[in-house]
Amino acid sequence: MKKLDLITIGRSSVDLYGSQVGGRLEDMASFAKYIGGSPTNIAAGAARLGLNSAVITRVGDEHMGRFIREQLVREGVDVRGVKTDPERLTALVLLGIRDQNQFPLIFYRENCADMALSEDDIDPAFIAEAACVCATGTHLSHPKTEAAVLKALKLARENGARTALDIDYRPNLWGVAGHGDGESRFVESQKVTAKLQSTLHLFDLIVGTEEEFHIAGGSTDTLAALNAVRKVSNATLVCKRGPMGASVFAGEIPASLDDGETGEGFPIEVFNVLGAGDGFMAGLFRGWLRGEDWPTTLKYANACGAFAVSRHGCTPAYPSWEELQYFFKAGIRNKALRKDEALEQVHWSTNRKGDWDTMRVFAFDHRMQLEAIADELGVKHERIGAFKKLCLEAAQTVSGGKAGYGVLCDGRLGRDALFAASGSGLWIGRPVEWPGSRPLTLEPELGKDFGGLSEWPLENVVKVLCFYHPDDTEEMRAAQEETVMRLFQATRRNRLEMLLEVIPSKVGPTDDLTAARIVERFYEIGVYPDWWKLEPMKTRAAWKNACDAVHRNDPYVRGIVVLGLDAPQSELEESFRLAAGFDLVKGFAVGRTIFADAARAWLGGKMTDQEAVKDMAQRYTSLCRIWDEARAKKGEAA
Repeated sequence: MKKLDLITIGRSSVDLYGSQVGGRLEDMASFAKYIGGSPTNIAAGAARLGLNSAVITRVGDEHMGRFIREQLVREGVDVRGVKTDPERLTALVLLGIRDQNQFPLIFYRENCADMALSEDDIDPAFIAEAACVCATGTHLSHPKTEAAVLKALKLARENGARTALDIDYRPNLWGVAGHGDGESRFVESQKVTAKLQSTLHLFDLIVGTEEEFHIAGGSTDTLAALNAVRKVSNATLVCKRGPMGASVFAGEIPASLDDGETGEGFPIEVFNVLGAGDGFMAGLFRGWLRGEDWPTTLKYANACGAFAVSRHGCTPAYPSWEELQYFFKAGIRNKALRKDEALEQVHWSTNRKGDWDTMRVFAFDHRMQLEAIADELGVKHERIGAFKKLCLEAAQTVSGGKAGYGVLCDGRLGRDALFAASGSGLWIGRPVEWPGSRPLTLEPELGKDFGGLSEWPLENVVKVLCFYHPDDTEEMRAAQEETVMRLFQATRRNRLEMLLEVIPSKVGPTDDLTAARIVERFYEIGVYPDWWKLEPMKTRAAWKNACDAVHRNDPYVRGIVVLGLDAPQSELEESFRLAAGFDLVKGFAVGRTIFADAARAWLGGKMTDQEAVKDMAQRYTSLCRIWDEARAKKGEAA
């Protein structure tokens, strides 16, 4: 059994995708940043479908190179073959969506990192781990990169691995079209045809559009081109035919493209054709490398291509395996797939990155409470920011760089601490509610249209606290629900996760069904938080009802964390033991129990920085231990 299902070789870039749709690239005002390059997209798409994939490429020793490497790791792609080039920059692509047929595209690849790939970058031991090696056409366009590809293919064949070619013809990258013709998909070139035909015998599978087979076969007649390819290669040929799906030819080329093997197609609205072929390849590999028949394999491939053309971006558009199965079961409910809310929820929730199975969160996002302490002590509010940096230091002291720790910190009083936490490995929640507001209103920094979220780093989780009770007046419920719904939509639009915190006990009596009723109501109005933050409940029945309500409505939810409500440690200990009995509860988010005494002493000038950090770290450590022990006892009981 090979360790890797698939290794792809070739281009790796950062795609800067125009956010505005329907205009010229000249008029696009903002861009979304994604990983790109055909082999990189294929490897990521294959990983989403459950294959063990890797990519061999080069990236620059700079921010964009690190972005590609980190994003591939998040996608589950093996990056041992990603080399860092000390001299060259990572390739960039600027692109946009004009309409369903036009996609302005500029390649910034002059002496880029991935085109410096060499034979020395091909590790025989690494290639030996793969069941399949896939090359893409661009890296056959230059002698140095071609030598690297040929070495990998030779090693793969010697090891009994399969080999595949995605023709991926971009005339601009072969030097037969100008920089302004980046979107061009076909320019005749005998030189390109000759180069491709010199390698086609090395492949077991060759995949391309009709235009790509035209360049590989040296004819603009598709059947003639396929026959020309067949003369030099025994590979199975997969000809992509756009909305007509694809046809597979394992042997002789028949008299009609319609006579090849086909699979189920999916007639959907075309929004963006960029990256569709890479999505198709990912689906194709899932079927081909798992031994499925061609109709099933092409069904996977066609569906993945359909997802790609219906969404913004390349890799971000590709489905997870769970999403693909959901789609096959549910069918096409809206030909504009990105507008099918249920499908988009599955897409979002099954492609989230990061493992947060344990959540030990130090919450120091408090604003009103710390302002009150400062006012009582006659201290300027500006001092609160410095204290929050000490809170962060305490959190980092306890976490020690290990997974499963996080902070809640605001951007108004705690801005410096919030920015310092970025990239540290901590889970970061950031509040948006105006403290104590009821009905819910939000911090002014968000703006009336919530446009302020566009300035947030993607690792920040939008946290909103709502003093909500199912027995509130209709007017109060409507006002609060409207704000939460708008906020939820804004978080998704900005690719941010959301934590919804509800505290009913502050505004009305509660029983074993209160939290469950609140959960049901928010799902009913279309709010699907990634996280729930619930107050400590007194009975097992209350926790079971709440957990059942969450799981019934969203089986892919990240989980629940327990809040503290300034409870003494002894009370928290009991609530942790109760909550830890449910797998859906991942941990806690507690603040004042940890920082309240230190805040009063430090702001009052009675405690040094080091003493404050030490005191908070000890309290935080104690809560972490209590949670871990409670969870361990739950596991022992199971």
